[in-house]
Formats: sequence, structure tokens, C-alpha cells
Amino acid sequence: MQILIVDDEKNIRTGLSKALSLEGYQTVIAADGQEGWEVVNNTEIDLIISDLKMPKMSGEELLKKVTSAYPTVPVIILTGHGTVESAVQAMQNGAFDFVTKPINLDRLTLLVKRALSSRELHQKHEALKREVDQLRKQNDYGAIIGKSVKMRKMMEAIKQVADTKASVLITGESGVGKELVADAVHAFSSRSDGPYVKVHCAALSESLLESELFGHEKGSFTGAVSQKKGRFELSDHGTIFLDEIGEINAQVQIKILRVLQEKNFERVGGEQTISIDTRIISATNRDLKSEIESGNFREDLFYRLNVVNIEVPPLRERKEDIPLLMNAFLEEFNEENGKEVHGFSPKAQSIMYRYTWPGNIRELRNCIESSLVMCKGDMIDIVDLPVHVRNGVTDDQVSIQLGLSLGEAEKEIIKATLAFCKGNKSKTAEVLGIGRKTLHRKIQEYQLDES
Repeated sequence: MQILIVDDEKNIRTGLSKALSLEGYQTVIAADGQEGWEVVNNTEIDLIISDLKMPKMSGEELLKKVTSAYPTVPVIILTGHGTVESAVQAMQNGAFDFVTKPINLDRLTLLVKRALSSRELHQKHEALKREVDQLRKQNDYGAIIGKSVKMRKMMEAIKQVADTKASVLITGESGVGKELVADAVHAFSSRSDGPYVKVHCAALSESLLESELFGHEKGSFTGAVSQKKGRFELSDHGTIFLDEIGEINAQVQIKILRVLQEKNFERVGGEQTISIDTRIISATNRDLKSEIESGNFREDLFYRLNVVNIEVPPLRERKEDIPLLMNAFLEEFNEENGKEVHGFSPKAQSIMYRYTWPGNIRELRNCIESSLVMCKGDMIDIVDLPVHVRNGVTDDQVSIQLGLSLGEAEKEIIKATLAFCKGNKSKTAEVLGIGRKTLHRKIQEYQLDES
């Protein structure tokens, strides 16, 4: 991390440079705003600390130029007691914060840490956006997001089976995104220009389901005031998606089996046989083999539906995809709600990564929407997360024994966080909210590399 210090008083700029260097930061110094602006344009700068009143170019003018050209580079303003109002105005114009002279180094160091953390989060947010866009291009399908091994294998299976006539059974827990997989199978198939009809079997009563699927003739039952085409007929030369197929009754199971075997059926109350060319995709969160054993599902229908099985992994088994999904949902709800939340604090990220997500992607999506609505700043923090999520993380908690010194407690926390992050020092520093050089110094101090 490289910090630019701009001040026309030599003692201040050199003194701050030495103090921040001792904290592990690289520094560049400039004697006025104009010189500082030249440095910004020719050097990779992560943070600017600038005086307000300077010759050639003032701090206000430098701030204006930086926020316009480099909006993600934070600026901390230095000011005398007589110009605090100007510093407050500078914050309204985009400065991260201000420090009054004489400078309190502890406060400045804390602000530097916060500003650089904010900058790093912005950069990661933008990097995740680019990664999501790249993955969508690679998958040729934007609705499914994932880079984990299981998701890559699933996408390969979707593309391989899509342009065949084979029936597909999609299995997985509630909320994993089975409908998106069905959408992708249809989208990649040669039937993509044909009709795509979805039926949520669990949402229809037994008395309605047969009529919805196969249609009915006028007068076939009370309320049948006219002829109606069913969903199978409407999906001719296309695809029908039967969601929650495990919920259908025995009578409807028999008729679906006939459609799979003979490609024809009659409407309810009708005698005319209707032939169709429809690709059937079905999905369930039930264990259909157990349903067969208990007599609730026909074995012959199961094998007809399950020519190709695509299993959608639960979110807890593809945790590397969580940051990508978090970012994608954040972008979606930012646009939907007219907000500009730029990311998640390290602690909020840690909670969301460690939570088991029993409701899978559906629960994660709802969590992001709720958190964004409740967020008052430009970053989602722990306090913004739903209570059940932030209280739902009980594993891997650090237990600190009473009576330890501050140094010993710090050692235990760093050691436990390193273990949780599987030795990844960049991730550890992010979770702890400290700089990477500070972490390396602490690791050497406590001899944690050896352990």
C-alpha cells in the first residue's frame, strides 16, 4: 500500500512519512498540491493525506481533481483548528475524513487503516464484478454463477445433455437453483426457439393438476365452461418443466408415464388422442427412491424421468462461489433500490462465508436484499445482516481464557484466524481488519510461522 503525503511544511510531511513507514506502509511526499497531483498521475497511489492550505494548488483543489479522476482513492485532510469548517466541507466534497493539527498519530494511523481497508474492499468489489462478467461469458449463460469444481462440472453436463431428446431429472435441496438449471438446459437446446412451459406441481391442487397438464373439454366437470388446452399441448415442439415432480398423485403419474412412452394423451373428458413432441425436464428436492419404496412414486416413471440426472450442489459445498453470488446480488439490489453500497466489511464477509446457508442461494439472495435495505453507509457490516445469520455462526469461534495478557490474547486470535483461513495471510489480514505488513510483523513477533 502506497501513501502520498502532501504538505508544504517539510517537518510535517517527513515526520508523517517516517511514522507511517514504521507501520509498514510505503510513502511518497510532495510539497504542494500541484506536485502531489503530478505524483498521483504518474504513480500507483492507494491513499492521499493532504494539507488544506498550500501554495500553487490547495488541498481543496487537489481533492476535487482526485475525486473526479480517481474516485476510489481515499483522501484524508490535515487542517488547523481555524479551518475545521473547511475540512468538514471537504468531507462533503468526498474526503474520507480529517485530522486537526497538531496531529494525533494514533488517530491518523486508525484512519489510514480504515481508509485503506475501504479502498481494498472497493477494489475487490470491482474485481468480483469483472470475474462474474467473465464467468457469465464463459458459461454462455448469465443466470448461473459459479467457479467451483462442482459448478463447472454441472455446466458441462447441462451443455452436453441440452441438445438431446433425453428427459432430465434435476435434483437438489430447496433453494439451490434447480429452475435455473432447467432454464439453461432449454436455452442451450435446439428447442430454445420453441415454447418453454413451466408447471410448479406443488402449487396446484390434485383436482386442478390433471386439467392444467392435459387440458379439458367443455362440460367435463363442474366449471369447465369451455375447452382448454393443457400445458403439455402448449409445450409442443418445445420444453415442459415439471417442478416438484415428487408432489404429483398416482393418477397423474400414470398419464405422464404414457406421454413419455407414447408421446400422446387425451384431454380430461375428451376422446381425441393428441400427439406431441415435447422435451420433459423435471425437478425435485425429495428422495424419489425413498418415495418409490414407500409406494408414493412409480418406479417405471422414475426411470423414464431420470434418463439424465443433474444434481445441483448445496451452497455449503461450493463456498468459493459465495463471494461471487454476494457481489452479483449486491449489484442487482443496488440497481433495484437506487443505492450505492460498495461491498461488505471483512467481518460481515467472514460471517457470511462461515454460515451454513440451509436455505441455499434463495436464502443468500434474501439476506443480501435485507442487508442492503438496512445498510446506512456504503458498506454492509455485521449489524446489517439478518439476526438469524449473524447468530447462526457458532463454529470456529475463538475462546480466550481469562487472565491472559493483551499480547497473549492477540496471539491466540491471530493463530485461530490463520487456522480458519487455512494459512492464507491476505485473507487473515482482511478478516482481522489489519494491514498485511502488520500481520507479517505480528506473525514474526509471536513466532506463529513455526507453529
